[in-house]
Amino acid sequence: MAENKDKLAKLEAKYDKAYDRKDALAEQIESLRKDILNEPDQKKKNKLRSKRDALINERDSIIITEDTVKIPMAPKTKKIITAVIVIIVVIALLFAYVATGFVRKGMAATLGWPQKTFTAYTLTDADGEKHDIKVNTYNYYFALYYNNLQSTVSSYKQYGIDLDEANMNVDFDKKLSEQTRTEDGKTTTWLEYVQEQVEDSIKDTYASYYKAVKENKGKDPEITDDQKKEIKDALKSYKESAHKYGYTVSGYIEAAMGHGVTKDVFVREATISYIAENYDSDHKNDSDSKTYTDKELNAYKKKNESKLQSVDIKMFECDSEDDAKAFKKALKADGSNFAALASKYSSDDFDKKANKNSQETTYNDMARSTMEGLSVAISTADDDKKYPGLDWLYSSDRKAGDVRQDSTTVVYVVKPVYMSDAKTVNVRHILIAPESSKSSDDSSSSTSAKDCTDKEWAAAEKKAKSILAKYNSGDKTSKSFAKLAKSNSSDGNASDGGLYENIIPNQMVPTFNAWCFDSSRKAGDVGIVKTEYGYHIMYFEGKNDQAVWKYIAQQKLAADDTQKEHDSITLKKNWFGSRYLEIDTDIDA
Repeated sequence: MAENKDKLAKLEAKYDKAYDRKDALAEQIESLRKDILNEPDQKKKNKLRSKRDALINERDSIIITEDTVKIPMAPKTKKIITAVIVIIVVIALLFAYVATGFVRKGMAATLGWPQKTFTAYTLTDADGEKHDIKVNTYNYYFALYYNNLQSTVSSYKQYGIDLDEANMNVDFDKKLSEQTRTEDGKTTTWLEYVQEQVEDSIKDTYASYYKAVKENKGKDPEITDDQKKEIKDALKSYKESAHKYGYTVSGYIEAAMGHGVTKDVFVREATISYIAENYDSDHKNDSDSKTYTDKELNAYKKKNESKLQSVDIKMFECDSEDDAKAFKKALKADGSNFAALASKYSSDDFDKKANKNSQETTYNDMARSTMEGLSVAISTADDDKKYPGLDWLYSSDRKAGDVRQDSTTVVYVVKPVYMSDAKTVNVRHILIAPESSKSSDDSSSSTSAKDCTDKEWAAAEKKAKSILAKYNSGDKTSKSFAKLAKSNSSDGNASDGGLYENIIPNQMVPTFNAWCFDSSRKAGDVGIVKTEYGYHIMYFEGKNDQAVWKYIAQQKLAADDTQKEHDSITLKKNWFGSRYLEIDTDIDA
């Protein structure tokens, strides 16, 4: 008798753990409600309703105690054996579903507990600690990326962007697993591509999240009140939509984001994303704080000298290759008409006027690493990921007066390759952008300052001069300038008092750059500079002690270290858990 009771207790524990029967029925009812909502055939809809009603009756007939489902069983060996056989059959069916790949869309997919229980991936962080990533986390991220992909493709179509050229030609009416895409010579299915993006997102987010938790002594850091409000507002919106269509909130979210993604999962994942985002924001300048010895910096210089060297050049990007050829042909040997030609071949009135100033097309102390980041033809890599244009420009064979036309780019060499001794600088600025008088409702209205009228530019200049006068009438300190920047600047760094630190040559637009690196510039200098974005009220904080090449080397070394740390973080897929992952949303889910 005692033995039978033990078997019965073990059986009931397994039974409760495997099924959680009432929750399973609730999940199946929610699934049927979705099917009813989406079924256009009235006869099929009625059949689904009958199934739903039967499940509701079954659910309501289950009596729940405080902890478990009450299952009336007499302690007789025969009944115990029968029940054991039932469970064995259920488990056998479960593995049959898994083996054939139908578990996600079959019986187990509707239960809910596989997605919240089973591990989809194991993340090993930079410290070697392992963390389980549940299936519903993957499904949440899959939904985010899938929906974002749909939105992106829709936007491309709206603006007439060729989907084939953008490598975004995916048909959402077909299975992702049955469509292919090719990138860098490698062909994969769209499903494989989406899964790779999802895995990268999970890896990056959760790596930062676990760092944040570790720094916070093992507890989740608080997110901001605004972030909490955003989650609350999203739930409010979901609740309104859910009630409209006859769902629970969790049922509606699951319908939108995949199996196992309930209200609680949404809140958890959104909170984790905010924690990771806040951590990354707080540590975005970590690379700036990393220090390396002169020995390490010089070793990097020796190995990468070609990328640290600079040139002085005049450069202009034409609208077409024919214009670039004509530009080069008309350019004088001494380069004296470069600015005039830049003005002639500019595509709009603003640039035609601005480019008469030679500063707009002059680039001194231009390091190769900076040049590689510019969106100009000469800085474009070929199919072998090499830079023939830059190899020419930074070659020791170059001499002053050399000219190259590279597709739409024309470059005139003022000073051939050298190792610059320029120092990085810190500046503050207040951007006063001209305000267009066009109605914001006017679809033809442009948001570009370049398209504003002379009157609107004059108003912006007047305002800039007024703010500078206000600064000059005060104590004329960095602190007072920062205060004015916070309340007046339309630039994104206004909240930082308009501060830019460790600026390297040509990091900023030409006239802004020219003011910063004027050889006569000293701490406390102020001035006004005009760029295509508006009028910049400038404040010079001062030069730093570190040479530009050392700063670049430091950034590269820090980036390499960060990449090594990132590469040490692994995300390993769990075979069993992966049977429950979202695959082809809206097609066969």
